[in-house]
Amino acid sequence: MKIIDMPADWPADEAAALSVQDELRTRVILDEPGPPPATGLVTGVDVAYDDERDIVAAAAVVLDAATLTVVEEATAIGRVAFPYVPGLLAFREIPTVLAVLESLATDPSLVVCDGYGLAHPRRFGLASHLGVLTGLPVIGVAKNPFVFSYGELGPRRGDFASLRADDGEEVGRAVRTQDGVKPVFVSVGHRATLDNACAHTLHLASRYRLPESTRLADRLCRRALVAARTQVPVPGN
Repeated sequence: MKIIDMPADWPADEAAALSVQDELRTRVILDEPGPPPATGLVTGVDVAYDDERDIVAAAAVVLDAATLTVVEEATAIGRVAFPYVPGLLAFREIPTVLAVLESLATDPSLVVCDGYGLAHPRRFGLASHLGVLTGLPVIGVAKNPFVFSYGELGPRRGDFASLRADDGEEVGRAVRTQDGVKPVFVSVGHRATLDNACAHTLHLASRYRLPESTRLADRLCRRALVAARTQVPVPGN
């Protein structure tokens, strides 16, 4: 089993990672709408960690956006590339996520991350980071809010409330994907608009709270991690 190593020039500490964020976030593109919902392909990416072995499993699942049927799937196992620091979680997993996307024979088209884009304290979460590095349209759909508050939203599918920064900027939306269930938290990563990101999310979450792209990628990366545990020893054993 090949294990993706941390790149030689990868930030080694918090100060270096913050500097990289400052430079890369100037490249985020926010004035492109992105592909229309239910057209072409859409790719879900997700990761799972084994802290004991210091490895991360990444999965990519490519779906036909109209039918939500699986076109291709891939996994990769890598070393955790950075310590746990809130706001810098992308640095822990990006090398392995890039590797799994690069292994696809299919163009990923639109990528959906289980995480944040602009709805991030420094306006540069995983969805933005991945979008800038790949050039792909990327949106973030998170299970829980990070640091932003939102108002009440109605109980029906499609109801939403804005995630607001202290200055009033709308950085994302809490979106109800099914009647009466907890919302998900949608934000733009790169080369997409918030309206379009929300429309994609609702289309992808036609049956469950989470987008189908996220559900399938989550399941796949967990299976890959279980398999990796049989081949990667615990350090010191």
